[in-house]
Amino acid sequence: MPSNQNMQGGKAFGLLKAQQRERCEEINKEFMEDQKYRDEEDLPEKLESFKNKYTEFDLNDQGEIDMMGMKRMMEKLGVPKTHLEMKKMISEVTEGVSNTINYRDFVKMMLGKRSAVLKL
Repeated sequence: MPSNQNMQGGKAFGLLKAQQRERCEEINKEFMEDQKYRDEEDLPEKLESFKNKYTEFDLNDQGEIDMMGMKRMMEKLGVPKTHLEMKKMISEVTEGVSNTINYRDFVKMMLGKRSAVLKL
Protein backbone atom coordinates (compact mmCIF):
# COMPACT_ATOMS: atom_id res chain seq x y z
CA MET A 1 0.00 0.00 0.00
CA PRO A 2 1.45 3.42 -0.86
CA SER A 3 2.64 5.68 1.89
CA ASN A 4 0.23 8.49 2.69
CA GLN A 5 3.06 10.89 3.61
CA ASN A 6 2.84 12.58 0.22
CA MET A 7 -0.95 12.77 0.23
CA GLN A 8 -2.97 15.72 1.35
CA GLY A 9 -6.59 16.53 2.01
CA GLY A 10 -9.12 14.32 0.26
CA LYS A 11 -6.66 11.66 -0.90
CA ALA A 12 -5.26 11.10 2.58
CA PHE A 13 -8.75 11.08 4.07
CA GLY A 14 -9.95 8.61 1.44
CA LEU A 15 -7.02 6.31 2.17
CA LEU A 16 -7.69 6.47 5.90
CA LYS A 17 -11.37 5.63 5.39
CA ALA A 18 -10.49 2.74 3.05
CA GLN A 19 -8.07 1.31 5.63
CA GLN A 20 -10.67 1.74 8.36
CA ARG A 21 -13.31 -0.07 6.29
CA GLU A 22 -10.84 -2.92 5.62
CA ARG A 23 -10.21 -3.35 9.36
CA CYS A 24 -13.96 -3.39 10.00
CA GLU A 25 -14.44 -5.93 7.21
CA GLU A 26 -11.88 -8.25 8.83
CA ILE A 27 -13.79 -8.05 12.12
CA ASN A 28 -17.06 -8.69 10.24
CA LYS A 29 -15.54 -11.91 8.88
CA GLU A 30 -14.76 -13.01 12.44
CA PHE A 31 -18.40 -12.47 13.41
CA MET A 32 -19.56 -14.38 10.32
CA GLU A 33 -17.41 -17.36 11.34
CA ASP A 34 -18.34 -17.19 15.05
CA GLN A 35 -20.75 -20.00 15.96
CA LYS A 36 -22.35 -17.75 18.57
CA TYR A 37 -23.87 -15.60 15.81
CA ARG A 38 -24.66 -18.29 13.21
CA ASP A 39 -28.40 -18.07 13.90
CA GLU A 40 -28.49 -14.27 13.67
CA GLU A 41 -30.98 -13.32 10.98
CA ASP A 42 -29.56 -11.24 8.08
CA LEU A 43 -26.11 -11.17 9.68
CA PRO A 44 -24.18 -10.12 6.52
CA GLU A 45 -26.55 -7.20 5.92
CA LYS A 46 -26.45 -6.15 9.57
CA LEU A 47 -22.66 -6.24 9.65
CA GLU A 48 -22.45 -4.15 6.48
CA SER A 49 -24.85 -1.61 8.00
CA PHE A 50 -22.88 -1.55 11.28
CA LYS A 51 -19.64 -1.00 9.36
CA ASN A 52 -21.14 1.95 7.48
CA LYS A 53 -22.55 3.53 10.63
CA TYR A 54 -19.38 2.97 12.60
CA THR A 55 -17.11 4.54 10.00
CA GLU A 56 -19.47 7.50 9.74
CA PHE A 57 -19.21 8.22 13.47
CA ASP A 58 -15.50 7.47 13.95
CA LEU A 59 -14.56 11.14 13.73
CA ASN A 60 -10.85 10.75 14.44
CA ASP A 61 -10.36 7.74 12.12
CA GLN A 62 -8.48 5.93 14.86
CA GLY A 63 -10.72 2.87 14.79
CA GLU A 64 -12.65 3.95 17.85
CA ILE A 65 -15.67 6.12 18.56
CA ASP A 66 -14.77 8.70 21.17
CA MET A 67 -17.05 10.87 23.27
CA MET A 68 -17.63 13.38 20.46
CA GLY A 69 -18.40 10.62 17.98
CA MET A 70 -20.86 9.14 20.45
CA LYS A 71 -22.46 12.55 20.98
CA ARG A 72 -22.86 13.03 17.23
CA MET A 73 -24.29 9.54 16.82
CA MET A 74 -26.91 10.01 19.51
CA GLU A 75 -27.93 13.42 18.15
CA LYS A 76 -28.27 12.07 14.63
CA LEU A 77 -30.36 9.16 15.93
CA GLY A 78 -32.68 11.69 17.59
CA VAL A 79 -31.77 10.76 21.16
CA PRO A 80 -29.27 13.35 22.40
CA LYS A 81 -27.54 12.41 25.65
CA THR A 82 -25.77 14.34 28.35
CA HIS A 83 -22.03 13.96 28.85
CA LEU A 84 -22.64 11.72 31.89
CA GLU A 85 -25.11 9.51 30.01
CA MET A 86 -22.63 9.05 27.18
CA LYS A 87 -19.85 8.26 29.61
CA LYS A 88 -22.05 5.61 31.21
CA MET A 89 -22.95 4.09 27.82
CA ILE A 90 -19.30 3.82 26.81
CA SER A 91 -18.41 2.34 30.19
CA GLU A 92 -21.17 -0.28 29.85
CA VAL A 93 -20.11 -1.26 26.35
CA THR A 94 -16.40 -1.51 27.16
CA GLU A 95 -16.98 -2.88 30.69
CA GLY A 96 -15.11 0.12 32.10
CA VAL A 97 -11.87 -0.67 30.27
CA SER A 98 -11.89 2.24 27.81
CA ASN A 99 -13.41 5.66 27.21
CA THR A 100 -13.83 4.88 23.50
CA ILE A 101 -15.74 2.15 21.62
CA ASN A 102 -13.86 0.04 19.11
CA TYR A 103 -15.62 -1.64 16.21
CA ARG A 104 -15.64 -5.10 17.82
CA ASP A 105 -17.38 -3.70 20.95
CA PHE A 106 -19.79 -1.79 18.73
CA VAL A 107 -20.83 -4.93 16.83
CA LYS A 108 -21.17 -6.96 20.05
CA MET A 109 -23.34 -4.21 21.46
CA MET A 110 -25.53 -4.06 18.36
CA LEU A 111 -25.96 -7.84 18.15
CA GLY A 112 -26.22 -8.38 21.88
CA LYS A 113 -28.79 -7.76 24.55
CA ARG A 114 -27.66 -4.17 24.91
CA SER A 115 -28.52 -3.36 21.31
CA ALA A 116 -31.36 -1.12 22.51
CA VAL A 117 -28.66 1.33 23.66
CA LEU A 118 -27.83 2.37 20.11
CA LYS A 119 -30.40 0.62 17.94
CA LEU A 120 -29.88 1.87 14.41
